[in-house]
Amino acid sequence: QVQLVESGGDSVQTGGSLRLECAYSSSTFCMAWFRQAPGKEREGVAVRDVFGTITYADSVKGRFTISQDIPKHILSLRMGSLKPEDSAMYYCAAGRGSGSYCGLTAAQYNNWGQGTQVTVSS
Repeated sequence: QVQLVESGGDSVQTGGSLRLECAYSSSTFCMAWFRQAPGKEREGVAVRDVFGTITYADSVKGRFTISQDIPKHILSLRMGSLKPEDSAMYYCAAGRGSGSYCGLTAAQYNNWGQGTQVTVSS
């Protein structure tokens, strides 16, 4: 079981930026960020595999950047040009993926953090 602890969530205004961090006990093939807004399904935001291959959701491309500090066991998500629709609870997730593919589907991940809240006001 991988332990994951998120931090960095905050309330910001439209156009602002935030950096989320996830401290993890051990890495898996796929390390990802998801988010869930009230009344909505959990959606994948960005994923990085062990080889450094990165996939972003279309809604965050060009605005968010996922990175991993392997020696420090930190997965980060840098978020810029934030919009009110980015408001959600953000979760760090770890999983083995499907074959050699790391997707943005929640069912592919079996380790989750408690989440950190991001609120973007207009």
